[in-house]
Amino acid sequence: MNVTERHRSRILIVDDSAVIRRLLATSLGADPEIEVVAEAADVFTANELIAVHRPDVVTLDLEMPRMDGLAFLRHLMKHNPTAVIVVSSFTPAGSAASLEALHAGAVDVIPKPQNPQAVASFAVRLRRRIRDLRTCALHLRPIATDDGTDRARRSASTLGRAPQAIVAIGASTGGPPAVERVLAAMPADSPPILIVQHMPANFTRLFAKHLDETSTITVVEATHQQPLKAGTAYLAPGDHHLTVGQHEGTLRAVLRRGPLVHRQRPSVDVLFESAAAVMGPAVLGVVLTGMGSDGVEGARAIARAGGRTLTESEATCVVYGMPRAVKEAGLSVGEARIEDMPAAIVSRL
Repeated sequence: MNVTERHRSRILIVDDSAVIRRLLATSLGADPEIEVVAEAADVFTANELIAVHRPDVVTLDLEMPRMDGLAFLRHLMKHNPTAVIVVSSFTPAGSAASLEALHAGAVDVIPKPQNPQAVASFAVRLRRRIRDLRTCALHLRPIATDDGTDRARRSASTLGRAPQAIVAIGASTGGPPAVERVLAAMPADSPPILIVQHMPANFTRLFAKHLDETSTITVVEATHQQPLKAGTAYLAPGDHHLTVGQHEGTLRAVLRRGPLVHRQRPSVDVLFESAAAVMGPAVLGVVLTGMGSDGVEGARAIARAGGRTLTESEATCVVYGMPRAVKEAGLSVGEARIEDMPAAIVSRL
């Protein structure tokens, strides 16, 4: 066995459609760094194959016979935590289930191609994500079912008045439950909070709605030229950069397309840099769990403007990539576990 074979990512494909299984197997098999070790048409077969092959990554369809993929994912994360990439449909029901899957522990969601022309870009994205997962240390844990979020929400107080500042949050892999936990404990009179979560375009509106239902503050998917208000969080819509602008003395959310940054749109760097340019020292950056280094240059811009950036500690990150990159660059003024991050933010406001 040569070095390439020893280090190939081992993949299990789980999908009830033979056509999709063949599409995935062909797309992934074209990459010399990836090996498809097995395929399963239902989750019971998948469970048996996981025990036999110990795959590095499982691709999972959520609409499955006998037991739905979401129930299987929860079972898997509880008993045998494994990196799972959900390959989901674009339907509203599929998007809602995919969002639940991210909260249940899936590391990513990649929408299925809607037409033959989209197959190539889908395959590129899936192969790239699998290669990325191999280069990072994943801390896969069963999702906590205790009352941590409820306790945090109950402990949310007021600041007395909203400071003339903004909080800018960036997250990627493992981010949805982390962002939810932070927002659930933020005071009702928090300054405007802007959020970049690396997520497909058709999921961000549902994610914003979910966050709004679980938070004391109001959470919306940002729209172009929307005024920024205290007590409100603005989530970057998928496939758009979120920036901070100012018009006639009013802070506004400004959306733009622009090129991908770190292969992402929205990008944490773009948000942080714009916030620093407009707000100067009145910016608090927060970098949560995520893969890669998106946020480092933005944190540097915040530091140059006199602002500060907090990072999530390795102990609670699913992927200690983005926070570590900011910390190793000397740009983090403090680390906090995710359950302690709201208090760390408030203490600096």
